[in-house]
Amino acid sequence: MTTPVIAALHRYTRAESPTGDPRALAALAETLESDAAEAGFSTAREPHPTGDHLIWTLPARDVPGEPILFLTHYDTVWPVGTLRAMPWTVDGDVIRGPGVYDTKAGIAALLAAVAAVDGPHPELRVVVVADEEIGSPTATGLVEAEARRAAAVLGLEPPHPGGDLKTGRRGSTRARIEVTGVEAHAALDPEAGANAIDELVDQLLRVRELGTGRPVLINTGTITGGGRTNVVAGQAYADLGLRFADPEDERAVLGELAALRAIRDRATVRTRLLSHRPTWRPDPAGDPLAARVAAVAATIGQSLGGRPADGAADTNTTGALGRPTVDGLAPRGGGAHARGEWVSVTGITERTALLQVLITGLLPMTGGL
Repeated sequence: MTTPVIAALHRYTRAESPTGDPRALAALAETLESDAAEAGFSTAREPHPTGDHLIWTLPARDVPGEPILFLTHYDTVWPVGTLRAMPWTVDGDVIRGPGVYDTKAGIAALLAAVAAVDGPHPELRVVVVADEEIGSPTATGLVEAEARRAAAVLGLEPPHPGGDLKTGRRGSTRARIEVTGVEAHAALDPEAGANAIDELVDQLLRVRELGTGRPVLINTGTITGGGRTNVVAGQAYADLGLRFADPEDERAVLGELAALRAIRDRATVRTRLLSHRPTWRPDPAGDPLAARVAAVAATIGQSLGGRPADGAADTNTTGALGRPTVDGLAPRGGGAHARGEWVSVTGITERTALLQVLITGLLPMTGGL
């Protein structure tokens, strides 16, 4: 039997919403805003050419103080047309389709929870990001501003397998090394040129050494440059993906990247960050907010653990700011960014119930968070 929350997830999944497709994102945004308004939120947008970020507010009811901030996103990694080869299906407890797990089920569960709330609650703020899947390059400032005024930040990204919370995240940065050389005829006058591709290769050899002795992952994901084999290449660049477990390593490596200088006299090298999510390192003394969430979950018979995650999300930003943050509150499932992506029907029911009690019971328990 289809429940209202499953029906909502079906509508969200059918509205394919890849990052960077403003028309597709706008169509889903209209649906989400309508459902948010029906649940009681006032809605607003922060417009961007590549997709608007959605901001929803539910005024407090008899609970003064700072709001709870929920973070989620409505973009997916799947291009329009994916549904033809990867259709929506429901088979027992398993729902499949592009974006059901990461993270449209989280949005559906939150709206169902808010609609069912009956009783005192703090102000709720929800930021629904349009470009999370590429590092939130246009949303990070909004996320930071909202986090600074929140009592607690709850991330609606997928949980660990089995449903446990995420209490820390590796830092994640996308960086581009750009090289400008000097074009010349590769046979008649090669010495008049400065080959940007050769310079880039030498720079990448330097980059390879930056992570030596540190728990740092550096992946060269894209290399582009040159044009013709009879022309000394005048332009080249490489895109890097970097992951950090420690903020000090992050500062050191990013500083060294920024300090790269050309080996060739007439070449220039510039490094710029395409997106940056700082390391959110878990508190070695324990996470008070995660403990509070687990305590609230226990009141409805749910058992929740928590541990750090390797993947990055907008909660990197809030956790690194020192704001009380937990993530992984979307329903359990699996296969994020994979053809077998799925979410659990039972998990949606569980998370909807959990979110409802967190809305009404988190802040009175947290006090000084």
